[in-house]
Parts: sequence; C-alpha cells; structure tokens
Amino acid sequence: MEASIQEVARLAGTTSRTLRHYDDIGLLPPSRVGANGYRWYDDDALVRLQRILLLRELGLGLDPIRRLLDEQADEPAALRTHLEWLRSERNRIGRQIASVERTIASREKGEGIVAEQVFDGFDHTQYREEVEARWGKDAYASSDAWWRGLGAEGQARHRAVQEQLSADWRAAAASGADPASDTAQGLAARHVAWLGSIPGTPGAGGTPERAYIEGLADMYVADERFAAHYGGAAGVTFVRDALHAWTARHL
Repeated sequence: MEASIQEVARLAGTTSRTLRHYDDIGLLPPSRVGANGYRWYDDDALVRLQRILLLRELGLGLDPIRRLLDEQADEPAALRTHLEWLRSERNRIGRQIASVERTIASREKGEGIVAEQVFDGFDHTQYREEVEARWGKDAYASSDAWWRGLGAEGQARHRAVQEQLSADWRAAAASGADPASDTAQGLAARHVAWLGSIPGTPGAGGTPERAYIEGLADMYVADERFAAHYGGAAGVTFVRDALHAWTARHL
C-alpha cells in the first residue's frame, strides 16, 4: 500500500512542503515518484516518518535524526526503546496531573496542602541515606549546605541544567544510540562535569573519582526511582553503560 504526499501530510499533522524538505535533505525520500512528479510513500517510509516525528518531539535536530536513523537497522528495537520512554513520560505526567488536581481541590475547599504531594519529585534530600551510606555524612552535609545556599534562583538554574541533561539522555536513549557512540559519550562528559560541580562529591571542582561515577551509575539502575528521570529501565541502563564506557576511556 502507498499513500500520496497529501495523504501522509494530513495523517501526520504536517505539510506537503515539510515532506518535500525532508526529501531534499535526504531525511525521508519517497518510496517512488510518479510520472506526474507526485511523491508516494510505502510502509517503510511511513515507519521512518513516525520515528522522525517521535525524535522531533524529543528536541533533536534534523541532521542528528538523519544520522541516527541511517545507523539503526533494527527499527523494532529502536521503537521499543522509544515506547518505554513514552510510557515513562505518561506515568510522570499522570503524577503531575494528580498533584495539580489535589492542589486545586485543597485550595477550593480551603484545606491545607500536603507538601510531599505538591513537590513530589523535587525533594533534594530524598537520597540522603544512600549518599551518607556510600560517601559519608560530610559529603551529604557539604552538598546540602551548598544547595540551600544557592537560594531559589540558583536552585532553579541548577534544576534547569539537570532537567536539560536528563532530557538529552532520554532523547539519546530513545533514539537507539550506542552507549559508546559520540553522542552518548558527549552526554557522559557533560554528566561527569555536572557531578563535579556539586560540592561534597569526591573530586568536586574537577573530575570526580572513577569509583564515584561508576557507583552512581550502578545506583541509577539498582534504584527504580532514578528510572523516571532517564526514560525508564532501558534509558537508565543506557546512562549507566555510557558512563562506564566514559570512565574506561578517560579514568
């Protein structure tokens, strides 16, 4: 079965002009071009377009998307990874919706609110026991004092950096990239630099110790709470493997 460019544009919520542009840059060639110049798309082309749209939603540019698609021969495997990320996002958004609904109901009824529900997922002390058990109370106390000293604006900026890094990890994992690829290793380098910027961590102010980086990477996988940040089990495993590959190369 084939679909015309007009049909594909309508079904995908895009435009014929966009599809022609995708063809011009080698991102999505039509399966054939008729004698009248009309572009037609078969099942393979439609699946490729689906993947393009999914990766666009993750914020990837067209050039990185083209490279990723051309490198990934196993379409079902790449789509399964993306599906897991989508399910994780659905769960995360569901928790946010429930939190906002509870806040609205409490305010309308004039009732008090439960801070743990309002700020679910934003409590920086939630991993205190793990940090103290692995790296000592001084490490936690130092980083906690630093965090509180940032103030509201500084904390917001730090969260923005962290959230962007997490989003980029999720996008790379959902794309099916190899943990040893340049994309993943670039993210690993950013992650290590981010860890080193936090006082109280081993090697703070520079490159953290290898055991610290790998210990954190392993903890990301072992503790299911981290999976939500990185797109589910597949995503957090991708982060771990990329960080281990980075330390093997550089430390």
